[in-house]
Amino acid sequence: MFADEGVIKIKHDVLRRVAELAFEGTLDEEKEYIAEELIPGPRAQFRCCIYKEREIIRERVRLAEGKSTRMSDDGNLIQVIHAACEDCPISSFVVTDNCQNCIGKACINACNFGAIRAGTHRSHIDASKCKECGKCAQACPYHAIAALKRPCKFACPVGAITYDENGISVIDEEKCIRCGLCIHRCPFGAIGSKSYIVPVINALREGKKVYAMAAPATEGQFGEKITMNSWKKAMKKLGFEDFIEVGLGGDLTAAAEAEEWAEAYREGKKMTTSCCPAFVNMIRRHFPELSENISTSVSPMCAVSRMIKAKEPDALCVFIGPCISKKSEAMEFDIEGNADYVLTYSEIRAIMSAKNIELEEDEAYDYQESSIFGKRFSQSGGVTAAVLQSLKEAEDEIDAKINVCNGAAECKKALTLMKFGRLPEDFIEGMVCEGGCIGGPSSFRDKILSNKDREALLKQADERGIHENLSNYDLESFSMHRG
Repeated sequence: MFADEGVIKIKHDVLRRVAELAFEGTLDEEKEYIAEELIPGPRAQFRCCIYKEREIIRERVRLAEGKSTRMSDDGNLIQVIHAACEDCPISSFVVTDNCQNCIGKACINACNFGAIRAGTHRSHIDASKCKECGKCAQACPYHAIAALKRPCKFACPVGAITYDENGISVIDEEKCIRCGLCIHRCPFGAIGSKSYIVPVINALREGKKVYAMAAPATEGQFGEKITMNSWKKAMKKLGFEDFIEVGLGGDLTAAAEAEEWAEAYREGKKMTTSCCPAFVNMIRRHFPELSENISTSVSPMCAVSRMIKAKEPDALCVFIGPCISKKSEAMEFDIEGNADYVLTYSEIRAIMSAKNIELEEDEAYDYQESSIFGKRFSQSGGVTAAVLQSLKEAEDEIDAKINVCNGAAECKKALTLMKFGRLPEDFIEGMVCEGGCIGGPSSFRDKILSNKDREALLKQADERGIHENLSNYDLESFSMHRG
């Protein structure tokens, strides 16, 4: 899923410059000049004037620092860039050419706010008065009034986006599930997420033991010859203590969840997966009565982090992937031993760019931590396949039925059925992004291309079983469950 190329360039330029100054240790002194550096003028590059462009850059710099775009911090990871959002059309209801300018004026009579007036050829809606109740559209006998949604509002699967009196998008923190789908659907680049590149860079500069962990979705994102070994070499050049692929965490989570599923199945209790934080947020915020049905097994990200910290208690763990909601898991979920920071692909690429480090093609494919099941954890249906495989290897198979939910709409439908006791399946695998993590909002490449390269890479992985793979690790030194 991609934003416009121009939006991506602006975002990357800001992140790279902030990363450069952070490495130099001069960010606090020099950050106020970033806007003028990137927008020198005198002509505007993409907006009405250089002053608006520079204000957009300033708000993006604040996001890159991990702050809110406004001086008042509302706490949400997902933030609206006000200066960019101002250019978006604010009217949700529009009178189309189907309007016959009829004598009855049903639309005008239906409006309780005086937002519609008659025109020479058709009615007109005053966006400043319109309350978006939709009564005019319902009343029109010619169906001439169309209900339009901004891309951000249309993309939000939980109705968390509205508009204020100035037409600026407003994200309801209590409804938002931090999925990030709105970010890359906005054609103005007016929504972003707080970044943690600055504390990660500071930790690297200070010589702390910082471990990089890449999501299973990473394989295939950068080409069929960019392997986990490519990442391992690049991260060590960047100053990380070491690198581990989180597919290993997929194996750990699958083994833990298999035990839970078997116990729940025999007790007749229905459960949901817990590895997608946007899905967990959806349950907690919109289906709170189902919170007890969430698996207590920690996510693959947390599993690897706990494994690292069991050996290195002072280690800092940084997760890298295509997911925005992983930031929510790390910063908002109260889970001991979880990853300390989360970076998207664009954020880690900005850090690498600041140090002139690139991912190198790998022909050997001689580094892999996880089984093939752990690697496929990031695909829709991958969690289910891994858990069932773990049950098979443990000789504890159950005749369970699983509802594999591919995308937010399917997740909501399955949870609604569970809420009312109408879910026919025993378990729900929930992934808010279509296709799974590989279709995440911060994916680097087109899904079709990345999937093609991903399969080429996975064909080179050996078929080790989950439990066979985990036999190499000390699993007694840390817990695989929340709390």
